[in-house]
Amino acid sequence: MSNKTYDILKWVAQIVLPALGTLYFALAGIWGFPYGEQIVGTLVAVDTFLGALLKISSDGYSGDGELIVDSSDPLKDVYSISIPNYPELLATKDKVILSVKRPAHMKDISEG
Repeated sequence: MSNKTYDILKWVAQIVLPALGTLYFALAGIWGFPYGEQIVGTLVAVDTFLGALLKISSDGYSGDGELIVDSSDPLKDVYSISIPNYPELLATKDKVILSVKRPAHMKDISEG
């Protein structure tokens, strides 16, 4: 899924569907619109399904590259960035996401 598709679907799931459900539920109560519970229930079900798909997609995204931490020198850490594919494309993005690659002994510190 492209970044643009993901961003649009995320906006629909987080803003549009909850707002639409709330609006219809309120108007159904005020004006007696039909099927208020059924329509809102359907919107919530679709929104939950979409949220699950987006979560699966985001969990599978490893980022644009890695921030590598080298702590082999006791006096200083050295940081480098590895961009495996087409680094010139980073200039076209609004955001860049890097995963952090640490030495094994640093993983225990950051997770606890």
